Amino acid sequence: MDSATERFGKRLLALRKERGWSQPELAKKIDTSGAIVGRYERGEMTPSIEVAAKVAEAFRVTVDALVSERAVPDILGDQAMLERWRTLDGLQASERERILSVLDSLLRDAQARQAYAQTG
Repeated sequence: MDSATERFGKRLLALRKERGWSQPELAKKIDTSGAIVGRYERGEMTPSIEVAAKVAEAFRVTVDALVSERAVPDILGDQAMLERWRTLDGLQASERERILSVLDSLLRDAQARQAYAQTG
């Protein structure tokens, strides 16, 4: 099993490549150097919690998504979706239920379209 430092490094590298950023580009976003980013990616160095938070913010994921041993569903790693859930959670129960009912209907429609597309 790999350590949290190694997991962080692997996920950092994967996210950086997914975004097409160079190490210096990421470094600029998190106020460090490209060399330090490389050391994080290779698991040679453990970032402070402050740096991990900056990395999570840059990639719009949670810190948990960067270091957790368990697989984190993509939805939980997406800061924009988490913010939507927080907003929804702050609403009155009746309003929340109305929104979720509409969302359920839209999801059913999308799933049906997807199923028809796969069979046709």
